[in-house]
Amino acid sequence: MDFSEIIIPGDTPGIVWRLPVIRFKGRDDAAPKVYLQAALHANELPGTALLHVLCERLRQADVEGAILGDITIVPQANPIGAAQSHFGELQGRFDLGSRTNFNRDFPLVALGERLSLTDDLDRYPAIEQLKRQLLHMALGADLVLDLHCDDESLQYAYVDEAFWPEAADLASALDMAVVFLADGESSAFEEAVGHAWKYERTEKATRLPGRLSVTLELRGTRDVYPDMARKDADGLWRFLCARGIVRGDMAIGPFKGPATPLDNIEMIRAPLSGAVLFHRDIGDTVVVGDLLATIITAPGREDGTIDIQAPQAGLITTRTSQRFARRGDNLMKIACSEKTKAARKPGTLEA
Repeated sequence: MDFSEIIIPGDTPGIVWRLPVIRFKGRDDAAPKVYLQAALHANELPGTALLHVLCERLRQADVEGAILGDITIVPQANPIGAAQSHFGELQGRFDLGSRTNFNRDFPLVALGERLSLTDDLDRYPAIEQLKRQLLHMALGADLVLDLHCDDESLQYAYVDEAFWPEAADLASALDMAVVFLADGESSAFEEAVGHAWKYERTEKATRLPGRLSVTLELRGTRDVYPDMARKDADGLWRFLCARGIVRGDMAIGPFKGPATPLDNIEMIRAPLSGAVLFHRDIGDTVVVGDLLATIITAPGREDGTIDIQAPQAGLITTRTSQRFARRGDNLMKIACSEKTKAARKPGTLEA
């Protein structure tokens, strides 16, 4: 095992960021190379816990000579976000300086331009240097897993259609409840990786056999427990064995959950502001017209509430942990078998 740090100068005097990187050297040059990172949104920590547990197993496997493919791990991928707290609450999703999402605006380059990502880094602000360093490392691998979590959530994944159904083994190994099939049209980290691979040659590739770049949503922000971390690490270990990255005889059964295009995800939003009373929980299956939530818009008045019903049948995959909503706030994501009637632009579901 090799431990190193990437040094990123801050944008003000006296500030330096350190990005820890753990590498395990594989013994088989033909084996796939894998890149794993967690906490790009710095307040999303289930992936950090998973990778901590996984590293314990990998250190033992390294001693036993059982690591076949190169493994690069960045267990806390965002030291800048980890330092941002506002009134005691960690602000890890958006950069307070630029107001941009830490998982947006990654450079969209072709694979042949990989080395240019780290050219003249000093001319970029710290957050851009961080993104370029992360993308540069990821593009040296064949399999890229970006570990996130949602608010209150089932275990699910965003998978570019170019990697499906080949990625079903990962979804099964990690016991995903559902897979969201993405269109690859955003500048989020895993889609920037896919973009580089798709444009490796002159014509855009629509299938990428032998490669994989996904976002794994490891339940909710509060689901950081030893038993969950061990369970998830066991699942990822099975995947690494099945893909020939570590030596081991691990069988992975078929993925039994739905694979749902983003156009079929109902984003349930608050039509007005108020206190939210949820009637349904994550994991519930609903039918059209089911009561999902009541919003108290005018407390104490006879006409002071509005009800929100399910627009179609589906699986409630996520729910906000907030119990006060502003108008337009996201309350739930429901994975459905039919397209939503709401207009959706290509790219991510949320900002």
